[in-house]
Amino acid sequence: MKYACDLHIHTALSPCASDDMTPNNIVNMAALKELDIIAITDHNSAKNVRAVMECSKEKDILVLPGIEVNTKEDIHVLCYFKTLDTAEKFDSWLYTKLTYLPFDKKYYGNQYIIDGRDKVISTEEKYLLQGADISFNELLNVTNKMGGVAVPAHINREANSLLDILGFIPNDPLITSIELGRYAHAPYIDTSKYHVLYSSDAHDLGAILEREFFINLNFKSTEALIEYLKS
Repeated sequence: MKYACDLHIHTALSPCASDDMTPNNIVNMAALKELDIIAITDHNSAKNVRAVMECSKEKDILVLPGIEVNTKEDIHVLCYFKTLDTAEKFDSWLYTKLTYLPFDKKYYGNQYIIDGRDKVISTEEKYLLQGADISFNELLNVTNKMGGVAVPAHINREANSLLDILGFIPNDPLITSIELGRYAHAPYIDTSKYHVLYSSDAHDLGAILEREFFINLNFKSTEALIEYLKS
């Protein structure tokens, strides 16, 4: 069965995202746009995934736990996991790879940790748009060992992408899926051997996808989606 997906959405935890990107707002907008599956992929953190998953229980929307990791090479990679617990364990490990970088919240934006009622319960003090102390290759291996899948993000973009940094996609069996940015030029490489994702990379509510990108799955579950992306 085909499911309408948007697998790259930021919450108000990401400093580059609007403060309106709260769990309930995201889920309700996804419902208005008749999406079946969404993924929450904040920069270097999964601390708002739980709240979004709580909100989604009242809607027929599957939430895939994820994080957009910024590697030490400054490559952005979408890491997806089958369960919330695994995503949160990965988050705890990744947090140790981030340093305390001073930043001006008025300039860079807020980093709100929010509960299922859209109440701000805390703010993240580590600047999340930094490169974590983890290489691209190490990230592939760690994500795979935790049962997840790492998907190079917006590879056709001119910044923070695999093609921009390396100039090619490594011939690694763990790279089975890639993401293309909607508003960037077509990639200059053959992508036919990969599952290609088209996502919004939404930083505001209006940017969340309509019913325009579909994935064919036997079952609507995080397990089935991860296995598809890894195949």
